[in-house]
Amino acid sequence: MSEVKKPPSSGADAGWTRFVTARPRLTLLLALLVTALAVVAGGGVADRLGSGGWEDPGAQSTYATRALEREFPHSGPNLLLLVDAAAGTTGVDDPAVAAEAERLAAALDGERGVVGVGSYWRTQLPTLRSGDGRQALIVARVQGDEKTATAALERIAPRYEGPHGPVRVSLGGPAAVQREVTQTIQEDLLRAEIIALPVTLVLLVLVFGSAVAALLPLGVGIVAILGTNAVLRGLTEFTDVSVFAQNLTTALGLGLAIDYALFIVRRFREELAAGRDPVAAVGATLRTAGRTVLFSALTVAVSLSAMLFFPMYFLRSFAYAGVAVVLLAAAAALILLPAALVLLGDRVNALDLRRLWRRGRPQAAVTGPAETGRGWGRAAALVMRRAPVFAVATTVGLLLLGLPFMGVKFGTVDDRQLPKDAPSHVVQEQIRDGFPDSPGGGLTVLAEGAPGPERLAAYRDRLAALPGVIRVDGPIGSTTASGYSSFSVSVEGEAVGQTAQDLVGEVRAVDPGFKTSVTGQAAVLVDAQKAIAGALPAAAALVVLATLLLVFLLTGSLLIPLQAVLLNALSLTAMFGAVVWVFQEGNLSGLLSFTATGDIETTLPVLMFCIAFGLSMDYGVFLISRIKEEYDRTGDHESAVRTGLARTGGLITAAAVILAVVMVAIGTSRVTNTKMLGLGIALAVLMDAMVVRSLLVPAVMKLTGRATWWAPAPLRRLHERFGLSEGESAPPAPEPEPDRTPAGAPA
Repeated sequence: MSEVKKPPSSGADAGWTRFVTARPRLTLLLALLVTALAVVAGGGVADRLGSGGWEDPGAQSTYATRALEREFPHSGPNLLLLVDAAAGTTGVDDPAVAAEAERLAAALDGERGVVGVGSYWRTQLPTLRSGDGRQALIVARVQGDEKTATAALERIAPRYEGPHGPVRVSLGGPAAVQREVTQTIQEDLLRAEIIALPVTLVLLVLVFGSAVAALLPLGVGIVAILGTNAVLRGLTEFTDVSVFAQNLTTALGLGLAIDYALFIVRRFREELAAGRDPVAAVGATLRTAGRTVLFSALTVAVSLSAMLFFPMYFLRSFAYAGVAVVLLAAAAALILLPAALVLLGDRVNALDLRRLWRRGRPQAAVTGPAETGRGWGRAAALVMRRAPVFAVATTVGLLLLGLPFMGVKFGTVDDRQLPKDAPSHVVQEQIRDGFPDSPGGGLTVLAEGAPGPERLAAYRDRLAALPGVIRVDGPIGSTTASGYSSFSVSVEGEAVGQTAQDLVGEVRAVDPGFKTSVTGQAAVLVDAQKAIAGALPAAAALVVLATLLLVFLLTGSLLIPLQAVLLNALSLTAMFGAVVWVFQEGNLSGLLSFTATGDIETTLPVLMFCIAFGLSMDYGVFLISRIKEEYDRTGDHESAVRTGLARTGGLITAAAVILAVVMVAIGTSRVTNTKMLGLGIALAVLMDAMVVRSLLVPAVMKLTGRATWWAPAPLRRLHERFGLSEGESAPPAPEPEPDRTPAGAPA
């Protein structure tokens, strides 16, 4: 068994403490200056973010898509003008309707950045005319990347949307959907911030009692969010960044900053209550809670950085935003916040609003309800008395909640991410329901090398003979001077259904003797799944190994790191089960106002795992570090578990509730993936704090007993040399007694 001892004194600790406490006013002024610069640097970041990034840039489907855009811009339209014949006309073949539609097509053909304009009236293709003859399509391609296409669409859309004599025009297609998704996310993010900030402030006042103390975590969160926006703005100069990353910036910026600030402020108030002066209290806080915050930030950052292994810029964007906001939140909590605490001193307890209804309870006024812990201590004792029952019941319950995930089906993002009344969603729904074959709904095959008409015709016949193929059109146009041809393959069933996905491999397996590449929604999905499967082992290994190492350095135990990984993974089962039950199967879709598509976007489970696992480790580090501190102090395993939960249970629960409020505010988004992300992470956070940390961890630690702290001799020596823990590294140096403001006095 490990010896009960205090960690050795660290010169780095002393230097760190002197740095943040020597000139607190200068530190705050510099922080305000940096924040002001971040506001300027991060200005307009939303306008530079993209709404795509779901595809693998190195995949065959991506290569084919880019070549087709270059060689056959008309074959892959991303802008659809849905033309409705007005009442009183005979339909889309009415001469007046045809004349106006041709005028609109000609005008669109002259727009800058628009190519490949075609229409039903020019081609007479039946796929461009609705079954009832009242609607038809003008198709085009807006050139450029997502941001360029969106800007072009913003410029030209007002000239085409709405009534035009005998017709009414509505805009659809991928370009219109991307434009509307970006606009909706920006509007929803602003609304989420308006909801989350005041609710969070009220909860913090309830947690701390003091309005002054409640404002500190909120200030740390705002600094982290503004700083991360500046980082993202800088990254857009070098790489693509997803607009969805801003949601993570807001959620983690507030959530983690509040977590870290809660932990720091709570420990600072404890040290004040124990009789230390403000400078000594800050020093003790940084030597204890400060180390835990640092370790917590590292574990969360590692979990989020695992998304850098994946090639999709959608996932990589969350790594950029997540790592930046975690490190900035930790930096603000460990530098800016201690400087503020030195200046505030006992006035951190000022403006205790609960004194209006609570009198004669000074300790509650000093520590707040999240820090008293009597109920949590009794709960921990109860759980440990019935440890086998709680361990088995909790584990089985979590596994049952995760069972729906066994039936997960993966798909791609489309217009159904938007609300049912969103204009581009309405257009796409009408095309799906009313047109015989949605443009872009099948597979497209690119042929290279100028193989000649006979070989192309033979290849077309081989494709048409494959099971699941309705027909093959092509070669589209004529073979170009550069040697490219293309075929359009119409597929049975849904565009990304299992038949279409199976057909991707079968088409690629056909060897015509010349180079071919396959793209289309199903091909993009198949390639994305392959890319994720290929990167997943390395990403998972990074998360697991880094977590094992960091938790070992924190505890010196061989068993606790293994428990942390397994229990954290178990805490995510409810989230994954709910994602399938709600968002794939459509349960509660009416209540939550979204359209169920029968599948889950391929990258979302990876993203949600990395975020939720990191947040679970955040709370796990808070609890384990305090248990370890008590065990080092007393050598009593059960008492350490009970005291650790008593000291942190209310704090972890308060932090989880506040973070859940932020995530639920994000989950009010009208974009389904953002809604899924926000509500799913909120559920994971609450399950981790209220079930895993409160029930499963004390039950498992009771069952493992003192063996929990065992490590072989070489590892014990390694921890003694390099490890850290939330324990005092040395007694605080004596400080001259300053003037003390009574606790709770007005600032």
